[in-house]
Amino acid sequence: MSRPSLSIFFFAPLKHLLLVVALLAAFPALAAEPIVLGLNVPRSGEYREEGLMQIRGALMAVEELNNRGGVLGRPLQLIEADSASRPAQAVANVDSLVDQGARMLFGGASSAVAIAAGKRAAQRGVVYFGTLTYSNDTTGKDAHRYMFRESYNAWMASKVLGGYLQEQLPGRSYYYVTADYTWGHTTEASMRRFTATEDSRQHPASLLSFPGATQSELRAALRQAADAKPDVLVLVLFGDQMVKAMRVAHEFGLTRNSQIVVPNITLSMVEQVGPAIMEGVLAGSAWTWNLPFELGNQRGQAFVRDFAERYQSYPSTSAASAYSIVYQWAEAVTRNGTLASEALISALEDHEYQLLKDAQRWRGFDHQNVQSVYAVRIKPRAEVMRDPMRQDYFEIVSRLAGEQAVISHPEWLAERRAHGQPEQLR
Repeated sequence: MSRPSLSIFFFAPLKHLLLVVALLAAFPALAAEPIVLGLNVPRSGEYREEGLMQIRGALMAVEELNNRGGVLGRPLQLIEADSASRPAQAVANVDSLVDQGARMLFGGASSAVAIAAGKRAAQRGVVYFGTLTYSNDTTGKDAHRYMFRESYNAWMASKVLGGYLQEQLPGRSYYYVTADYTWGHTTEASMRRFTATEDSRQHPASLLSFPGATQSELRAALRQAADAKPDVLVLVLFGDQMVKAMRVAHEFGLTRNSQIVVPNITLSMVEQVGPAIMEGVLAGSAWTWNLPFELGNQRGQAFVRDFAERYQSYPSTSAASAYSIVYQWAEAVTRNGTLASEALISALEDHEYQLLKDAQRWRGFDHQNVQSVYAVRIKPRAEVMRDPMRQDYFEIVSRLAGEQAVISHPEWLAERRAHGQPEQLR
């Protein structure tokens, strides 16, 4: 048997090497060190479905940006950690993600998680973007320079809902079932303010443990609500807790006898309960998949179509928030030409943009995203089922411009002073 030619050992690898060099020359971003983005979301626990949607939206944005050459000539790499909706775990995740090289952090579903994680991110010198964090405290008493909130807050949701309820159902009796943590407390307080139901004796409430309320605790709270026979039942609950509560409310006849209000809703939550039970529920939202089509926003429409093709589901507000954050971070870094956190903060403050809806702005003094907000009603099941995805849930019944919905600077200053916080973010 003849020996193989030396050219096989020397020239074949050389061809491969030349091919690699050619590819790297054609796609220089592929040769550069990746920029790591850290996503801190619930993959387990009561808000896990919202975490999944955030991951999908973030992955989609990262892939799109990488296909365009990355950021600053470098590809993006997304890493994630499961917060389980527990603040201590979320704080530990911040350290882990930063230690792995993350230059930006984002995520959330529980406001307690976002607030705790954001404070730790500031200590590590990394900007944190809150996705689903609706507590007023996130950009109120707990606001700081390194936290930016993309979502609306409890104040904004309650203002659009309160205006609609006062117009459509004035002078009615209310009952509140509220998750016992920062989002629940600030949302109930905001809803009471904008519906003139501050008197808790006339409009009582039940608190539910969060996380980990038992089924018996949930049933007891809703039994108290049913016994009170309210005209309006406000479920200040989110994720899996809201899903379970709606099923019990239906069992107790509350879906027939009371107008149910869910201050913050997502597609995933409606999907889990089902339109037959959710029909007629009134809710607040900053974004729904059908909104870009109502507004004629082509970029938003493309996002919905691409997401639906990829995941066989319409995107929820969770996905839209994570997607938007990645793009806003990338644009701010590109404008300044640096990954430095202080430069990023300066590039974002009071920056106005338009992406998946109408105009939005990162307000400078509190880092709240100022944007239009909506009251939506869940459509009848027959109408939902006519949609190809069977997810045409949301009818927009009222809207409020961002500047009208958001807390004013004097009101924000009063809140900061009341809690002994500085009047400027630090």
